[in-house]
Order: sequence, then structure tokens, then C-alpha cells
Amino acid sequence: MSTHDLYAQAPGEPVWQVPATGAARFNWDYDDGRDRLLALYQKGKDKQWDGATRIDWDLEVDPYDPLGTPDEAMSLYGTRHWAKLTEKDKGELRRHYSSWQFSQFLHGEQGAMICAARIVESVPDMDAKFYSATQTMDEARHAEIYSRFLHEKIGMLYPINDNLQSLLGDTLRDSRWDMPYLGMQVLIEGLALAAFGMIRDTTDKPLPKQILAYVMQDEARHVAFGRMALRDYYRQLTDAELREREEFVIEGCYLMRDRLRGVEVLENFGIPKKEAEALSEQSDFLRLFRKLLFSRIVPCVKDIGLWGERLQKAYLDMGVFDLGDSNLDLLMTQDEEIAEALDRERFAAEERERVEEVATAIAEGGASA
Repeated sequence: MSTHDLYAQAPGEPVWQVPATGAARFNWDYDDGRDRLLALYQKGKDKQWDGATRIDWDLEVDPYDPLGTPDEAMSLYGTRHWAKLTEKDKGELRRHYSSWQFSQFLHGEQGAMICAARIVESVPDMDAKFYSATQTMDEARHAEIYSRFLHEKIGMLYPINDNLQSLLGDTLRDSRWDMPYLGMQVLIEGLALAAFGMIRDTTDKPLPKQILAYVMQDEARHVAFGRMALRDYYRQLTDAELREREEFVIEGCYLMRDRLRGVEVLENFGIPKKEAEALSEQSDFLRLFRKLLFSRIVPCVKDIGLWGERLQKAYLDMGVFDLGDSNLDLLMTQDEEIAEALDRERFAAEERERVEEVATAIAEGGASA
């Protein structure tokens, strides 16, 4: 079945064309480069994996409750609309919300793949080109995995959200070589990591937990790459140049915050847009979710040297200023460890099953003799 047949809303033009700007930069210096970045490049090579085999796609998923979402997490919960929903309607609502979330993940991963390829093209340093090449492959794998989950397990997709598309377009149209780093590695990847982590840590469904844990293991490296490269580069910029980047971050953060309401889902259930926006804004769960989503972005922005007065005021307005002191390295280490622990648990369980099968076969052979 064509993907376009599965969209809950028409996605518009089948191909979104963003005019490319900026120079492709060749570098004839093939010296070793920065040790930290080359170590990350080596890790990127070592950690490549196949989504078709590492993930257990035989695990069943209920499309009407793919993530085990509690009633309280639904924007309509406690409203007059919720009281009118049948159990079947509630299942359909969960399906639409999960489809919307994972569709934005999918579209974001395609954007990340394109941005990583753009970094390979435009970044002046060879060590950064090397690492970005591994990230391009990572992002292709992530897009493949999210696409398969949506097609095979949920059977529904949503178009890219307007605000996410706007930020992606701004990132790709900018001719400055550092902007794909800032827009994708820091803002979009940082937000995605926090969203992935919240679902990974709250869902009791094994397949989405596997997918998110393994994707996050890769994304932790990508954010580390963006931090290293931008921290080094931004030390060289003038105050005016830093203010320009801070303005981009402020606008991007407001766009991303406003992206997270899922209004498109409520509109599909017959709720007018303005009312859907108001209901989303009144959700206690959404307010908590929205704040936690900036847990990866704010400390990263501060770490790379973008922490001017106007940016700090914007984060105070969003209620996320205090996240600037979060331990980003600890969060990234935990992402790595969770994926590795999940692997150990799965492989240990598979080994126990094999031992039991052999023991049963031996017992049955002895009995027949």
C-alpha cells in the first residue's frame, strides 16, 4: 500500500523542495584532526547496527494502544468531549496521537539525514566531514525504522507539522555552514531526544521501547558532535555574530514549543482549531511534557556559548531557564547504558530459551529411546 494512502490528512506536494544555499567546501588537509572528534567518528563506525535484525519486529503492537498511553495523558481527558467518547473512540484517539508523534519523529529523521549530508558538504574541517558521514547513515536507519513501525504496526501517518517544517526550512536555507549544526544537532535533535526519552521511560510496550532506546543511543553521539564542533567555532565569533545565532535559537525554541500540541489530531476528531489549541494549552500533562522536552536543548545551548541576556529572558518566559544547569553528559551516558542493558536482557532471554529447547529435545529423545 502506498504511504499516501495511510495519511490521516493530505500531506500536500509529494516532494518538498528547499532551495540549497552555501558553498561546498573541500579540504586538502588530511592530517589526523581533533582527537575528540576522531574518537567520536570511530565510535560512530563501531556502533553501526541493522534495524532489520537488532529490533524484534515479531513483537505484536495494538494499533489502538501502541504506547500504553494513560487516559490522563490525553488532551481531551476531563473535558466534555471525553465524556462523549466510546471505548472504541478512545482507542482511535490513541492510535491517532501515536501516529502523529511517530510521524513527526519520522519526518524529523529525514530532515536530520539531509542536514547531516549538508554538513558533510559544507563544514570546512575533514574530521567533522568524517563524523557527519556516519551520522547520515544513522539518520537513514532511524527514518527506515520509524517508517516501518508506522506502516506495519500503526497503519497510519500524519504530515509534517507546520512548525517543524518551518524550522527545517530555515536551517537548510541558511548559507552559514554552522546553521545545520545549530538547527538540527542542537534544537531538533535535542528536542527529539527528550521526547524519545519520555516515551522510552514510560511505555510498557516492548517494541517501541526497543526502537526508542536504540535510536537514542545514536542520537547521544550526534548531540555530542554538535556540542564539540560549535563550542570550538563559537569561541571565535564576534558578539554580533553570536547574537544572530541566539536569535535563531529563540525563534526555533518558540516554534518547537508550539509544535507540541497535536492540534491536528483533535481537528480530525471534529474539534475546531481554536478550541483544540485551547484544550491543549490547558492540559497539565502537556505543560509538564513541554518543559521536560527542553531538558536537552537548554544545557546544550549554554554549553556551546550562546547564553546572552535576550536568550536567558526567553528561557525564563518559557519556564525552562533552570534546565541550563542540567548534566547533559550524564543524560547522554544514561542513553548509552539503557540501550546496552536492553540488549543484554534480550540476548540473555534468548539464550535461556535456546538452553530450554535443547534440554527439552534431549529429554524427549531419551524418553522415546
